[in-house]
This record gives sequence, C-alpha cells and structure tokens, in this order.
Amino acid sequence: MSLKLYNTLTKQKEIFQPQNPDEVTFYLCGPTVYDLPHLGNARSAVCADVLYRVLSYLYENVKFARNFTDIEDKIINAALQNNESISDLTKRTEQAYLEDMDEVNVLLPDLMPRATEHISDMIKLIGKLIKNNHAYVAEGHVLFDVPSMPNYGSLSKQNRDDMIAGARVEVAPYKKDPADFVLWKPSTSEQPGWDSPWGRGRPGWHIECTAMIHALFGPSIDIHAGGQDLIFPHHENEIAQAECVEHKHPYVRYWVHNGMLIVNGEKMSKSVGNFLTVRELLDKVPGEAIRFYMLGTHYRQSFDFTMDGLEQAKLTLDRFYLALRDNEDIDEDEEIEIPKDFMDAMEDDINTPLMMSFMHQYLTNLNKAKSDEARLKYKSFILFGAQMLGILEYDPESWFKWGMEVTEEEIEAKIEERQEARDSKDYAKADEIRQWFTDHKIEIEDSPQGTKWRQK
Repeated sequence: MSLKLYNTLTKQKEIFQPQNPDEVTFYLCGPTVYDLPHLGNARSAVCADVLYRVLSYLYENVKFARNFTDIEDKIINAALQNNESISDLTKRTEQAYLEDMDEVNVLLPDLMPRATEHISDMIKLIGKLIKNNHAYVAEGHVLFDVPSMPNYGSLSKQNRDDMIAGARVEVAPYKKDPADFVLWKPSTSEQPGWDSPWGRGRPGWHIECTAMIHALFGPSIDIHAGGQDLIFPHHENEIAQAECVEHKHPYVRYWVHNGMLIVNGEKMSKSVGNFLTVRELLDKVPGEAIRFYMLGTHYRQSFDFTMDGLEQAKLTLDRFYLALRDNEDIDEDEEIEIPKDFMDAMEDDINTPLMMSFMHQYLTNLNKAKSDEARLKYKSFILFGAQMLGILEYDPESWFKWGMEVTEEEIEAKIEERQEARDSKDYAKADEIRQWFTDHKIEIEDSPQGTKWRQK
C-alpha cells in the first residue's frame, strides 16, 4: 500500500508521489513569535510531526522546514505593550516554543527559517510580481492585483463576495480592488523597516512564507501543512504570489491542513477565558500526555480539549509504561515483522485514531501473552507504533517519577517501614503508611519480587 494524503486543493485522498523520488520537500507554517505557544500551536506541530515521522520512515531523504514569523504587526504591538525590544521578544518566545514543542516530543525540523532572514528574497519576489503585472505600487504600499490571476480562490473554493466579506482584508482607498492584499507596507521611524525600491518598509504576512519556501526549495514543493484557519487568505495568497512569480504550477502538490482546536466545546479565546498555553499544562502532566491525547482525534477533525480527557490520556499512558516495565526482560532488538494493520492505518491519511486502537490491542495482547515469543512480538509492535506516533519516549521508571512531591529515598524508607510493620503484625501502622502513599499520589504494588511503586 502507498501513502495516501487528503489534498485540500482537490478535496480528496491522493496517493502521495513526490516530484523528486530522491527527496521529499515539506513545509509547515510555524508560529508568530509574540507570546507563549498555545494548544493550537502544539496541535499543528504535533500533526505535522507525525507526518514527518511517517515520511522519514517511508523515504530516505525528507527535507522538512518550519518557519518562525518574527516580523508582524502583532509582534510590534506586543513588544510595545511589554516595553521590550522586538529582538528580545522574538528570541524569548522562539526559545519558549522550542522548549514546549520538545516537551510534547516534536522533532526538530531540518530547517527553521526566520522571516527576517529572508527580507531580500521577499523584495526580489515582489519586484518580479510588479514586472509580471501582478502587483502595483500605491501610496508607499505594494499590493497584489487579485483580478490579474484568473484562478484565484482555487484552494478555498470560495466565491469572490465570500472572500471579501469573510477575510481579514484591510479596506483601503488605495486598493484597485477590495480583494487586493499587501505585499509591502511603509514603516514609520518607530517601526522596524528595511530599505526597498518602494521606500523603507516591511513585508506583508503572506509574502513571507512564499519567499522562504522559494529560497529553501525552489518554486514548487511536495507538501505544505498548517491549520485549516490558514486556508484563506494566507495559503490562497501564497499560491497567488508563487505561481504568478514563476508562472509554474503547482506551487504545492499536496496541501495538508489540520482541524481547529476548541476547548470545552468552544473556540479557544482569551475573551472567553478558555485560552490555554502549553506551558501551564506542563505543570499538570508530562508533555507526552498532551500529545497522546491529541493523537486520539484525526488530524483533519476539530479537537475538543478538556481537562478530564487529558487526565484520562495520562492514565492510559501509565498502562503502556507499566507493560513496558513489566516486560523489560524481553529484548526487542531482534528483527521481526512490522504490524500490517498499523501500517495500513498509518498510510491511509495518517489515521492516528485507528493507529491508536491497534496500539491498545497490542497492549492487551502483550499483557495476556504467555510465551516469550508472543511477548516479544507485541512489545515490538508497541515500540514501532510508538516511534511513528512519537510516544513512549520515557524510560518507564522515569515516567512514574514525573512530578513527584517526595524523594525516592523517602519512598523507599516508607516501603521498608511498612514491611517491618507487616512483619511485626502491626497492621494499623502498615495501613497508616499505605495512606501516606495515597496522600502523596503514589501507587504501591506488592509482589513476590518485592514492593513496586509508581506516581499516579
């Protein structure tokens, strides 16, 4: 079976075929670095990360880029509000993003371009668009001439009136057409800016990704990913810019978009009071639990986050880590058959809910296995699936020690004290010590090999 991906451009699943069989090119719209990463940022990164892992398994050479938007009006406004420099703000929030994505097991991409590193590339592309009669200069701005591109709207499939009404389009008297969008805009002396043929200014948001992709990969790439909220106008405008510069079609062969993140049934918003950053959740659970929870929903569907769901995800991961701990004596390094059912689900548009259901079945089979051969088989199945999904990356003992309120020495001392109480038949004392474990969210399990413990 071949990898199939749902292509937003054609509205159907298609067999993935890279334009160059020796190299897969893949780009994800990364964060605008003006604040701590939120759950929506994490979902986009996690969805793309699973795809990256799958592509890297199926193809020898995958080039994956995820950008940082480090020049944008939100950044300018946030820096003013925080009374800090734009450079300090973007460096701080970029580092926070990298740290938080690492906590949710997102691999580093091969390339991490910053918009400010490609200003000259943007200026060159804008100049070509003007030369090709797809852009014009007006009152210090350079705007893309939307009517000059007959097939504009091919990605979002929106009609012209809906585009103008629903888009984040600035209404300005200098526009030839209401749908025209900014490629370059003037900067005041207080705002960041770069010299250009059209005066000192800064780029519009849409030209940034087009220029970075063009500089890193050329005029066409295999896969472009991002949230569904970016389909229009951002990705629609990317297509317009790219294809009108080189007159090369298609700019992107496969558009892959993840669904929106909602919290307790509502769109996440600071005004609603349900806005969640990754960092505040990392105080409650390991980042892997956040990732595991997200993977239970297909990437193209909306993901409804609740704290109850997150806590359940953590408990489910506990079961996997318990099984791995109990089967540490089994060597999984031997070459064995790859699970076909899991592979089929993986190659069918990265069907993580189905992949997860097979993981649960492997776990059940591992716990029921009687022979070492069966244990090896299902443990290996679990570890292969974990590699593709980006989970079970902790050592089991480390997992159960996460967020402990007491030291290991205190726990071991209490276990010994409890055993002494039981040996002397002081069951009241033994029960009192067991309650101590419960109060500190530590679960103990007695076995012929001794007492094992883990963090709840």
